[in-house]
Amino acid sequence: MSEKIKFELEFVIHASPQMLYNYISTPSGLSEWFADNVNSRGEKFTFIWDDSEEEAILLNKKSNEKVRFQWVEDEDDDYYFEIRIQVDEITKDVSLIITDHSEEDELEENKMLWENTISNLKHILGSA
Repeated sequence: MSEKIKFELEFVIHASPQMLYNYISTPSGLSEWFADNVNSRGEKFTFIWDDSEEEAILLNKKSNEKVRFQWVEDEDDDYYFEIRIQVDEITKDVSLIITDHSEEDELEENKMLWENTISNLKHILGSA
C-alpha cells in the first residue's frame, strides 16, 4: 500500500465553537452534513452514504475543540482525520481546521470532497 500524505485545510465558519462541536462530535450532527446517516456504539461510528458504509473509531475528542477519527481500514497505520475548531484570539473568527491523510493520486479529489462537505455544513449553519 502506498504512503498517504497528511494535509490540512482551513475554513472560516460563522458559528460558535459550542454549536460547531455538536455538529462534528455527535452522530445526529454529523449526519446533517458529513454523511447520509451516522450511528455510534461507544467509540465506534458508522458513516453511511448512499450505498457504502465506513466504520471509524473516535480516537480523541475535546469538548468544543476537536474530534479525531480513524477509519477502521487504517487501524494498522497512523492515518486519521481530525476536525478542529480554532478561535482567533484577536478577531474571534472561528475556523474549522481539517487534518486528513490521502494517497497522492487522490489528494486533489479528497480536498474537494472536504470543501463540498464543509460547504454543506456552512449551508446548514446559515454561514455560507
